[in-house]
Amino acid sequence: MKHYFVKTPLLAKLIFNKWKWGFTKKEKTLYLTFDDGPTPKVTNWVLEQLLKHNAKATFFCIGKNIRQNPELFSKIVHQGHVIGNHTNNHLKSFETSKEKYIQNVLEAEQEIKKIVNLKTTQKSKLFRPPYGKLKLSQSKILRKKGYKIIMWDVLSADFDTEISKEICMHNVVKNTSKGSIIVFHDSKKAFEKVKFVLPQILEYFSEKGYNFKAIA
Repeated sequence: MKHYFVKTPLLAKLIFNKWKWGFTKKEKTLYLTFDDGPTPKVTNWVLEQLLKHNAKATFFCIGKNIRQNPELFSKIVHQGHVIGNHTNNHLKSFETSKEKYIQNVLEAEQEIKKIVNLKTTQKSKLFRPPYGKLKLSQSKILRKKGYKIIMWDVLSADFDTEISKEICMHNVVKNTSKGSIIVFHDSKKAFEKVKFVLPQILEYFSEKGYNFKAIA
């Protein structure tokens, strides 16, 4: 039984209105995001697909994965995509003290800074909490440190081993609209579904006149 919303309820967006859930619906623009990388083979494949459609995306990277795959992380940046912080060890907010959680985010930030200066490559620092959960106290500190909290409008559920790749595809097509932030994962766990869904999503929405931008 799933314990998540594919389409983020309006009420959640209103309650947590200091977090970013989507963008203007006036333009045919979509915002693809990829969590949990960089991951060898998987992230490379994702980058190839994006390049075919001249699409830009936002990658919320885990610090330890950056440390283990510095060249792959650099490739993401050099291809013009935007980087977001996803903690250093994919921590669960509600199972981690405020101090430890913030420190873990800062550790990931240091891994990013070893390779790229975000001040010169993008407009702002972005953060997405693993599992989409974040204590308000943690959010407040991160925002004071200059982070924008980026959530989503559409969850592909590519991580869910109990659904088929066809359902994953349906999740995105049915729920995506102008300005949607869509969540995928460049992880081994999600790769089977992403391989099926991503090329079709890029083709489907491109044919409808949409473009794909990174989050500024």
